[in-house]
Amino acid sequence: ALGYEDLNDHDDLRKDSTLALLVGKRDLTGERRVREQDRGNPLAASSTLNRLELGTPESASSDRYKRIAADSEALDRLLVDLFLESYRKPPRKIWLDLDATDDPLHGQQEGRFFHGYYRCYCYLPLYIFSGEHLLCARLRTADKDASSGSVDELQRIVGQIRARWPKTRIIIRADAGFCRDAIMAWCETNDVGYVLGLARNQRLQRALGQEMEAARLACERTGEAARCFRDFRYRTRKSWSCERRVIGKAEYLPGKANPRFVVTNLSTRDADAQHLYEDLYCARGEMEKFIGNEFSRKPRRGEAQGCAEQNRIKEQQLGLFADRTSSATLRANQLRLYFSSFAYVLLHGL
Repeated sequence: ALGYEDLNDHDDLRKDSTLALLVGKRDLTGERRVREQDRGNPLAASSTLNRLELGTPESASSDRYKRIAADSEALDRLLVDLFLESYRKPPRKIWLDLDATDDPLHGQQEGRFFHGYYRCYCYLPLYIFSGEHLLCARLRTADKDASSGSVDELQRIVGQIRARWPKTRIIIRADAGFCRDAIMAWCETNDVGYVLGLARNQRLQRALGQEMEAARLACERTGEAARCFRDFRYRTRKSWSCERRVIGKAEYLPGKANPRFVVTNLSTRDADAQHLYEDLYCARGEMEKFIGNEFSRKPRRGEAQGCAEQNRIKEQQLGLFADRTSSATLRANQLRLYFSSFAYVLLHGL
């Protein structure tokens, strides 16, 4: 949060008496340190933080050199607890936005794989936000699907939220990379709503044929982009376990067709096709409006906000060094991602 991105920067920070006061040190100048080489430094050196990166809870108590270790489960719980504590009373509804991004690697780190979409060696961290609140930052190897581990994280987060807010409605939102039967089936079983992008195919495009023709004619007539929507039931031939509601956006731009699809378990009473696509699904790209108890377009008291999770990820990666994953092990790099995540939480709280 202060702009120091690497462990060796802590060799400067360890001299800071203000930070020593904030973390509860009594010897604010370090003059009473036992070892002579530590005197004048009230805080730990970078080597201590390096031991924190390398230590594990299982071995810390018996290891001579790496006696401290991070409790990753406690850190995960804390991210959600801070979100829950930010509300004076439970909201009627919250949106959880899931997204994956690339974390480019420039060394031989553990779990280094080439990703074809991003065209680089990288990690593929999973982020879950609610509005501007960060609930999960999970470092993953890039040889996995974008949605890998999402059900486990949702099960953990939703369970923790419902323990405090049993009546709050929870809806997840994500792009087509998360449109997987396992995620949708879990949501349907656990009374969680979802609005997910759906990759187009020939069957879906044929189902949207009349609407696309109408949009094309309107575009040619006016010279401007035209769109219309279709609300229909759809099931894949093999990968889906049941039929689901799909919204098709038939859009024609000057000289270009632009069909898009989303799948949802929200009912038509919750939102019609156009409102669901334009105001609910597209809110994941930019935080624009409040999502009301009745899926209204106007903000109401006690309502949670839509989310631009992609912008939040950029803030963390570009401003708070979330991409400084240069340690040799995946576990150590996950700890660095935690540091960045809690820096984000501090600044967001401020």
